[in-house]
Amino acid sequence: MRWTLVFLMAGALSLPAANRKNLEITFIDTEGGQATLLVTPSGESLLVDAGFPGNNGRDSDRIVAAAKKAGLTKIDYLLVTHYHLDHVGGVPELAAKFPVGTLIDHGANVETGRGADTLNAAYQKVIASGAKRLTVKPGDILPLKDLRIEVITANGERIPKPVKGGGQKNPVCGTEQRRADDPSENARSIGVLMTFGKFRFVDLGDLTWNKELDAACPDHLIGPVDLFLTTHHGLDQSNSASMVHGLHPRVAIMNNGAKKGGSPAAWSIVSASPGLQDLWQIHYAEAGGKDHNVAEERIANPQVPCQGAGIEVAAGKDGVFTVTNQRNGLKKTYKP
Repeated sequence: MRWTLVFLMAGALSLPAANRKNLEITFIDTEGGQATLLVTPSGESLLVDAGFPGNNGRDSDRIVAAAKKAGLTKIDYLLVTHYHLDHVGGVPELAAKFPVGTLIDHGANVETGRGADTLNAAYQKVIASGAKRLTVKPGDILPLKDLRIEVITANGERIPKPVKGGGQKNPVCGTEQRRADDPSENARSIGVLMTFGKFRFVDLGDLTWNKELDAACPDHLIGPVDLFLTTHHGLDQSNSASMVHGLHPRVAIMNNGAKKGGSPAAWSIVSASPGLQDLWQIHYAEAGGKDHNVAEERIANPQVPCQGAGIEVAAGKDGVFTVTNQRNGLKKTYKP
């Protein structure tokens, strides 16, 4: 009887993964950083970035809670888009609390100085503790079974030719001027296109303006997507119309903080993207005011201090996906 009970309990614990049919995406609130957790139907997991360190373990605790809610006992892959505090800073705290399999990055950190050196030393310590490391370049395909993840940009470079579904002439090109080159890690962000059946989702990290133009002009190398995570937290150093309008997203998610991201200029470009059905925000952007924020029902954290609510997406291979606001339970389904 005792072993039967144990077996039944173990089976119950495994049911969420066994019954999972959709790609599950959770945009975790790191208050202006990034932590995006993806779980495939077979239970494989990918976390894109790990938010900030400190704050009494705020971001790592939220990531662990999301992972456990998804039925995970480890994070198989942790992709570090670039070496800034709000993306790689939380990796050591997370790794100390929850098993992480393989770290994915673009290679060496190009920034130096006290802050960059501290971040790099902490990251290297996680690798030295036994985590596997995979360094990627544009054109690489990440080793997940159910989900095709193509590296579009990495270490300041981009894919040399369009991915399947891309290559369209971009009519927006020529309407926007290039800016001063960005020498920072932002411009070296790993950007990925994730394809699950007919569903396409793009996350470009903090890729900045000129690098966006390089990937969007004269032909858009990515092409239309279903879901777009606004680049660089919705800052206007990124989110060019050449990139965003060429993506032609059906839905966009902005992983902004109350006082970070959500720039009115970038918000306007995303909101005006042809074919966009909805924009959802992790936070109410104080810089945007009433004219440059979405309706409160589509904001996970409309007030400060926030509740730490995130946004969830469940996507099917048929291209149908549902977005859920964790704060109020609002759900909306988008069909192809």
